[in-house]
Amino acid sequence: MYSQRKAEFFLVLTTIIAAWGWVFSREAVQGMPIFAFLGSRFLFAAIILAPFCRGKKNRIAVKQLPKILMTGGWMSLNMVLWIHAVAITDSIGEGAFIMSLAMLFVPLVAWVILKNKPVRYFWEALPVAVLGLACLTLFKAQLEFKASQLWFLGAAIVQAIYFCYTSLYTRTIPLLPLTTIQLACTGITGLVLSLFLEEWPSSITIPTMMWFIASVVIATSLRFVLQLIGQKNTTAGNAAIIMILEPVMTVFVAAIWYSERMPFIQIVGCVLILSSLFYYRWRCSNSLPK
Repeated sequence: MYSQRKAEFFLVLTTIIAAWGWVFSREAVQGMPIFAFLGSRFLFAAIILAPFCRGKKNRIAVKQLPKILMTGGWMSLNMVLWIHAVAITDSIGEGAFIMSLAMLFVPLVAWVILKNKPVRYFWEALPVAVLGLACLTLFKAQLEFKASQLWFLGAAIVQAIYFCYTSLYTRTIPLLPLTTIQLACTGITGLVLSLFLEEWPSSITIPTMMWFIASVVIATSLRFVLQLIGQKNTTAGNAAIIMILEPVMTVFVAAIWYSERMPFIQIVGCVLILSSLFYYRWRCSNSLPK
């Protein structure tokens, strides 16, 4: 049995792996078409996880397939928007903080889709997050979205929709086969887009292939397993708060690998977004039944 401390360590390790996953992806798409990378990465990850889907507890009914495929479609769209943003951005740290806003978009999406009205402390956190996003997009004393920021913002909104539907269906559908099919859907979508929109290179360099393998094995498969173990052995509130560390870790990794530096106003924006997320998740965890 895993202790609470071990579970939390695995979740922190997950955020570190996720942060390096941004670098793995950014480096890989420098040497191969972005949708080919996306499709191959997620299809191979699904193949790796497929053998673990055996057994009675992972059995799914035929009538559940439309729901699974629908969530797979939302995941596919989320990742297509995200990988395009990663390929064109000049700051993955900034992108990570914009993507983290998905956690605050979830209550709004749930209000529309599931008719669940957001709690009061969501409305308290939202203006702070919006102000933080404004600080991230301030250039020459005026609001100006870069193309990559708009793609990241779109990906964050779609991720919130994906999260809502997945959270709804995991109540009746086993998590492992659900995730494996979602990964396969994303992989197939990426490869189909690549087939119609991209020209494949005649060869791929060894460094690019190594980045691709790291993305599949470490940033996708290993990350998922560690996150699943961590979430299973700690409270939902603890897991949610720890996962907020991902954009912070990404900023550190980007500073180490790419020597990325943010202007002071954008650092303020990151702090505001992080504060709003932490406050919202902290209040959520405190409101859970003891």
